[in-house]
Amino acid sequence: MNLWYGGDYNPEQWDPAVWKEDVELMRRAGVNLVTVGVFSWSRLEPVPGRYEFGWLDEVLELLYGGGVRVDLATPTASPPPWFSRLHPEAMPVTADGVRLTHGSRDTYCACAPAYRDAAKGIARALAQRYGDHPALAMWHVHNEYGTTCYCSLAAERFREWLREHYGSLERLNEAWTTAFWSQGYGDWRDVEPPRKTQYLVNPTQYLDYRRFWSDELLAAYREQKNVVREYSELPVTTNFVFGGWVPVNHATWSAEVDVVAIDHYPDEAGIGAEEQTAFGADLARGWAGGKPWLLMEQAAGGLNVGRRWHPKEPGRMARNSLSHIARGSRGALFFQWRASRGGAEMYHPAMVPHAGPDSRMFREITELGSVLPRLAEVAESNVVAEVAILWDAECWWGMQGTHLPSSELDYLKAVRSAHRHFWRAGVTVDFAAPDADLSSYRVVVVPSLYLVSDETVAKLTAYVESGGELVVGYFSGVVDPDLRVRPAFAELLGVRVEEFHPLADEVALASGGRGQLWAEDVQAFAAEVVDRYAGGVLDGKPAITRRQVGEGTAWYVSTELDDATAARLVGAGEPVETVRRRAGDTTWTFRINHSTQDVVVPAIGVELVTGQNVDGELTVPAGGYAVVRSSAGAVGGRAGAAAGSQRRR
Repeated sequence: MNLWYGGDYNPEQWDPAVWKEDVELMRRAGVNLVTVGVFSWSRLEPVPGRYEFGWLDEVLELLYGGGVRVDLATPTASPPPWFSRLHPEAMPVTADGVRLTHGSRDTYCACAPAYRDAAKGIARALAQRYGDHPALAMWHVHNEYGTTCYCSLAAERFREWLREHYGSLERLNEAWTTAFWSQGYGDWRDVEPPRKTQYLVNPTQYLDYRRFWSDELLAAYREQKNVVREYSELPVTTNFVFGGWVPVNHATWSAEVDVVAIDHYPDEAGIGAEEQTAFGADLARGWAGGKPWLLMEQAAGGLNVGRRWHPKEPGRMARNSLSHIARGSRGALFFQWRASRGGAEMYHPAMVPHAGPDSRMFREITELGSVLPRLAEVAESNVVAEVAILWDAECWWGMQGTHLPSSELDYLKAVRSAHRHFWRAGVTVDFAAPDADLSSYRVVVVPSLYLVSDETVAKLTAYVESGGELVVGYFSGVVDPDLRVRPAFAELLGVRVEEFHPLADEVALASGGRGQLWAEDVQAFAAEVVDRYAGGVLDGKPAITRRQVGEGTAWYVSTELDDATAARLVGAGEPVETVRRRAGDTTWTFRINHSTQDVVVPAIGVELVTGQNVDGELTVPAGGYAVVRSSAGAVGGRAGAAAGSQRRR
């Protein structure tokens, strides 16, 4: 199997003469897959019901003739102007009550029947015409599902969802704790979306609206997928976009896509971009749950840091791409192939930049395209990971409300912090859902799992009792799925949190370490104290505890450890990013050097990029990478993925 390489291609922005040049350049660059049609609705259907496919016919034939396969998209993320004019009720409304107008992408309400019908209509027209076209490799429904609306149509659907979810107003009132602030509902007609109000919105109402939109958008995706399935058996996917504004639970959506596809755009310029790249790739692999996944979009030439494009230094694009492939992606794709001459994203980096093919960026694109076929053999292997971090979108949403004891509490930050500590230690981790089977992992980390069900507590307890090592972070197990307070982990951890202590500054630990952001007054009634707070009102109080439970150990860390302190617990790292993939007796070790110095690492086997045999040591050049294939017992370096000297398994 080949690794996919390419990106979004928007031929509707260019004259046909450019199309031929594009195909030739794609062949030079080693491109074998492009996404076509994502934003082409107005070109495909210029007036309602009249389709113009001639240009797309020509494009698909050119691509197929050039050896480039197509990921054909339904263009439903950007309805054409005529749709907005004919269906003003389908324009989205903000939480402030402002109805948006046409002029950007994602300007629609997915609850509007007119929008859903129009989306199915264009999807059907495309599937009927191209369902058996030989250029197609897969279907791409929509683009980056995530638009939220607060209009009256959305309110009606929300009430229907709540009726199905709760069954009665009595149960809804209980879940939403409507006895507070006189919010008790006696008529379904009074229930509204969590629009802007005088002060704080009901936190469970806010959470349920996120849950509702995830389900509603999934229903919209399924409608288009089912239409496509009538005419084609090819894989169907949609590209997941990651962000705090996205009301999509990708872990549950993954069962509905044939290939999990992600768009990933780090927003840091330094080494943090590499940490975020690994984070996004590991998260996608967790969502996929063993199914194929693909990096569908990344920026070729830049990092969008604080709304300012930071150019990727020479070699960084390749390293970021290979980090995704090392962590399981079936290839590396970009947005977009050729930089747009105009429009809202005219300065977005591209594989062919405004400077054209005679440019550093295109030369790097071509170089990477020549390397990937040499690595294709890794496609059917599995990533080696013995540590899992729990990830729960609903917990993230629950902590995005305005009701927490500190506005600095941030679920995503806590999870990224945990992942960063292991990344720096050279330990590859999986992300797992709270209800996943965790029995294969030596260590399970639970960072700030604020919202937790009784079933998850029971599962984690069983994991520890059977010999697992569990590390629970601060502000975990505070509320149930209805956001009602209860100490979920007290019995398992052997500790009771008496008071929260949000921190303005760092706090010292008796071990010499430091805590930041958050601390807690912890009472250890059945746990061993490993470290204590030093100084201040928490002086001498437990900061880190552990408890033997059955054959395993349950730890509690009640503060955000600074990087140096966390490094002492997790362990020392390798000098380069290291990820291992395995199939049978064969291991492929990816070494990615993000530093400015050459690094020598132990290695035995064949280095696939150069084809050279390695017997003992390998030099990974500054800013470079290597991939070594080894047989059983000859991997070189640390093969384990464990969490430091405290592990017991």
